[in-house]
This record gives sequence, C-alpha cells and structure tokens, in this order.
Amino acid sequence: MKDTKINFPIIALGYGKVDSKGELLNVHFEKIVSRTSDEYDSVASQDISKIIDKNGYLSVKVILDQDSPIASIEEAYLKLYLLSLKMFLPNTLNLDGLFNFLRTIAWTSDGPYSPDELINLKNQKKVNIRVHSLDKFPRLTDYIIPKNVRIADSARVRLGAYLSEGTTVMHEGFVNFNAGTLGPAMVEGRISSGVIVGANSDLGGGSSTMGTLSGGNDIKISIGENCLLGANSGLGIPLGNNCIVEAGLYLTAGTKLRFFKDDEIQEIKAADLSGMSDILFRRNSITGVVEAISNSKDTSLNPELHKN
Repeated sequence: MKDTKINFPIIALGYGKVDSKGELLNVHFEKIVSRTSDEYDSVASQDISKIIDKNGYLSVKVILDQDSPIASIEEAYLKLYLLSLKMFLPNTLNLDGLFNFLRTIAWTSDGPYSPDELINLKNQKKVNIRVHSLDKFPRLTDYIIPKNVRIADSARVRLGAYLSEGTTVMHEGFVNFNAGTLGPAMVEGRISSGVIVGANSDLGGGSSTMGTLSGGNDIKISIGENCLLGANSGLGIPLGNNCIVEAGLYLTAGTKLRFFKDDEIQEIKAADLSGMSDILFRRNSITGVVEAISNSKDTSLNPELHKN
C-alpha cells in the first residue's frame, strides 16, 4: 500500500438537492473526469469535503487512501461506482458497512428522489415522472454505459456490477453488486453478490448462484471459463474451467454424489469437487442419483451468436 494518497481531482459524487436541515436527499454520481494514478491498490478514507452552491446543490469530494470499512454514504457510492468502472475486481474492496449507509431511494425518470419527497410532490401534482424502483441501488445504466455489453433489461443490473466486454445479460438475467463477468459471457440466470463468472461461460435461463448476503454462506462462489449452467440449475460450489451443471440440477456443497474417476466410483459431497475443472454434473434419470463425470465437451460461447 502506498503512503501517498490517490486523488480524484474532479469527482462529482453526489449532486443532489439539500433539504432545510442540510441533509442530502438525492445522492448519486454525476461523473468522474480524471484521476492522477494508474494504480488503484487501496481505497477509502474519512477525508470528505462538501460544498453547497448557491442553487442548493451539494458537491462532494472524496479522497481515498486505504481499504477500510465504509464509513459514509459517499464512500458507499464511490466503491460501487469503482467496481462498475472495472477499476477493482469483485471481492477486492472492503464493503463492510455498506447497508448501514445506503438509503432506500426512489429511482425515477427524473433522477433519484427521497421517497417522502416524491410522495409530497406527487400529492401536490408537481411531478409527472416514472418510478423505476424503490431500492438502495440504482440501475448500472443510470450512471455507466459499459463498453461492448448488451443488457436487455437494465433494471436487472445494479450499480456495483462488474461487466466485462462481450457480456450479454438477457431479459431474465440478473447481476448484483460486487459480482460479474471476467470476459465474454451469456447471462440468462442470476449472478448473486460476490459471484464471479469466467470468460466464455453461459448461465442458462432461470439458473442461479448462491451469494453471500444471507443464509450463512461464507464461501465465494465462482464459475471458471467455458462453463455452462443449464436452465433452472443452481450452484453452491465454485467451479473450475469447462464444467457443466445439468438443467434443473441444484448443486449445493452438501449434495451427495457419485464421482466417476478413471475406473473408480467415489461417494462424496459436491464440496469435495470445488474448483475442479472438466466435470459434468448430472442427475441419473433412472436412479435419481447425482453423478459427476469427466466432461470433454466444448462449452465455449458461439462467437457469432454472442457477438456484441
């Protein structure tokens, strides 16, 4: 970690109107214009300055020098923004305290509003806008348009998602914050918080991955390169490269299965195969037993079909 601070000389982190008490109502990013360092190996500090201009708008400047737990709403939004700018990989920033500072916001066609403020304005018939969501996170595309990425329904990708070039997120696909793709990928399923998907992998329609926000799951789920999650499948272990999970099969760490290795059959749990490559997970349609066998199929994406 460097001793010198990493400065963002022109960060407009929060242009939003301020109420009569001086509290920020509409926190959001405006733009990041420049930076003074190419190395972003540390973030987050308490050095935050605020200036309210004559029009009642708040300009916020945040200087980052160490990766500590989030201590302000400005730091929370900044870290999400940096993830979506792909300056940091998922799971490399300290996001502890994130939900202590994020507030539920009405994200609208006219920008973000405090829900109470919006209700008052609507009651007074002073606004005629569309409310996209009531959430702690805005849509990624409200503030960032990732290069060479397709998103069929922008409401299903949150700010803080990390989308690499060549990624396609279809209508029922979902990408949470602090999660995403490390290369071209087809996403028709759910990428939960903390989950990373490798290049040329495909998440079939209705498939899901276990996140780490609830349920006591502290294992980071990852999917390697050239993998396929079949439609309506589920994943609760990390996968290596060139793996397939059969459609409809929900594979948890505790799933008991038969592992066919060479001429030997082992009775193990799915967790014992965490991170291994070249495996096909399937359920025997006659016995109902979950099996893991060697996978020799090419599961990489069709470059013509998935070209962005």
